[in-house]
Amino acid sequence: MENQSKKELMLGNKAVARGLYEAGVCFISSYPGTPSTEITEEAAKYDEIYCEWAPNEKVAMEASFGASLTGRRAFCGQKHVGLNVAADPLYTMSYTGVNAGLVIGVADDAGMHSSQNEQDSRHHAIAAKVPMLEPSDSAEALEFTKKAFEISERFDTPVLLKMCTRVAHSQSLVEPGERNVPVKEYEKNIAKYVMMPGNAIRRHPIVEQRTRDLIEFAETSDLNRVEMGDTSLGIITASTSYQYVKEVFGDKASVLKLGIANPLPEKLIRDFAAKVDKLVVVEELDPIIENHVKTLGIEVSGKDIFPLEGEFSQNLVAAKLGCEVPETKSIDAVIPPRPPVMCAGCPHRGMFYTLKQNKCTVLGDIGCYTLGAVAPLGAIETTLCMGASIGAVHGFNKIKGKESESKTVAVIGDSTFMHSGMTGLANVAYNQSNSTVIILDNSITGMTGHQQNPTTGYNIKGDPAGKIDLEALCRAMGFNRVAVTDPYDLAQTDKVLKEELAAEEPSVIISRRPCALLKYVKHKAPLKVNTDKCVGCKSCMRIGCPAISIKNGQASVDTTLCVGCGVCSQLCHFDALEAGKEA
Repeated sequence: MENQSKKELMLGNKAVARGLYEAGVCFISSYPGTPSTEITEEAAKYDEIYCEWAPNEKVAMEASFGASLTGRRAFCGQKHVGLNVAADPLYTMSYTGVNAGLVIGVADDAGMHSSQNEQDSRHHAIAAKVPMLEPSDSAEALEFTKKAFEISERFDTPVLLKMCTRVAHSQSLVEPGERNVPVKEYEKNIAKYVMMPGNAIRRHPIVEQRTRDLIEFAETSDLNRVEMGDTSLGIITASTSYQYVKEVFGDKASVLKLGIANPLPEKLIRDFAAKVDKLVVVEELDPIIENHVKTLGIEVSGKDIFPLEGEFSQNLVAAKLGCEVPETKSIDAVIPPRPPVMCAGCPHRGMFYTLKQNKCTVLGDIGCYTLGAVAPLGAIETTLCMGASIGAVHGFNKIKGKESESKTVAVIGDSTFMHSGMTGLANVAYNQSNSTVIILDNSITGMTGHQQNPTTGYNIKGDPAGKIDLEALCRAMGFNRVAVTDPYDLAQTDKVLKEELAAEEPSVIISRRPCALLKYVKHKAPLKVNTDKCVGCKSCMRIGCPAISIKNGQASVDTTLCVGCGVCSQLCHFDALEAGKEA
């Protein structure tokens, strides 16, 4: 009972942060990305750990590597697509190894709750030839985080810690422990850390031997465990799929639960397979474990039963493996769909409305402003990855020339611009396409929950920090035309847009208005509808604001949502939308 009293419910991400604290981590550099963001936010609450938001994941990983070199443990966190950005340093860090422990957190998003793809980060671990641990609940998230640092230092390697949406954002019991801070000294070692070809070629055999050593480690490590039950069915699984399997089968099946996602054991799997009549692999996304088992010459089922796409569930596991699926209650009433929409008062809405009115081709980027693609605005026509809009508009205009220059723009948020938009903008300036780039400056990193970035002037703790001047930066990159507009002012925004599209040289428009959800933003009183003037023309509905609807043939304003931005009133030809009275 004494131990039980020490336990507390924790989100998986919070448990990782606690593990970082207990492991003695001194340095964390990350870039926010759902479902990984809370790891760094929670870690920042420990004064003993230096934490920062980096401009992008590559910079974060390089900074963490530098901290590891000094002899202090370091961590770098990102979501799965962020690891793509950081792949360059990761693959070479596999050759250099580390000094103090270096752990890289990556959170996959099966089901694409907040992502543009559904990739499986285990491929990065395999290709980079680095170990990867994969917890299945919050308790393991804490435990595996600490063990990841032990493995990192024992085998001289960065270690990937793979979370997923369900583990990151679900709660389970965790027993916190004490903090221990190991310290190592930095020693100059050119042959180890300078990856010129002559040195790198000598490091590669070390990486291959390390993989063999890690496989041997995986055979007996308690990170992998066998739970024998009924031997008619054996299941190999990992991560959140383990929880689904245990809930469906309990002891009615034997389970090999893998906590080490890479490298996978061989003898352990052979021994387990020999004890069961039928073998099945249950894993989300790609058949990494299944293919490994098949290379061992073992007969196994996996993706012939389970889908390659989406999240799994208890019911899916039960249905695919022939178990009884519990009945679920259904609601007879038809529930209307609720598509995502930009918030009431969102500053991006005025810009997207203006772009649509000017019939512009809009190449988009990653952020909450991607919602400019949905009805009724329907402005954005492409979204690829962070920073891609600027590179894309350059290529688009280089091919189509004057045909597109006067009506094609790129839109990118302030945080995304700092992440990976600057190099695209440098390409526009250097190779001189007549392109217009619109930086949607809402003074925060909006989509992931209001994290600071290099343009806000504040660090992760909210303290004053270096602030990048976007106008000065763009001019320094070679742009003579840099205009600023307030997207709440539709007339001004339309004027600026027309002027820059008509210019015969590259230009930047900064659409500046703070996010309506920021705590320091003071809103005006909600608008009210003058029913004597409203004719029900629905012009105000064209901006897609969730605070406006049509009731009884007239406009209606939801005063609990309206922030009094006044954009809708600029569309009304009858002055029916009037300013409300301040409380």
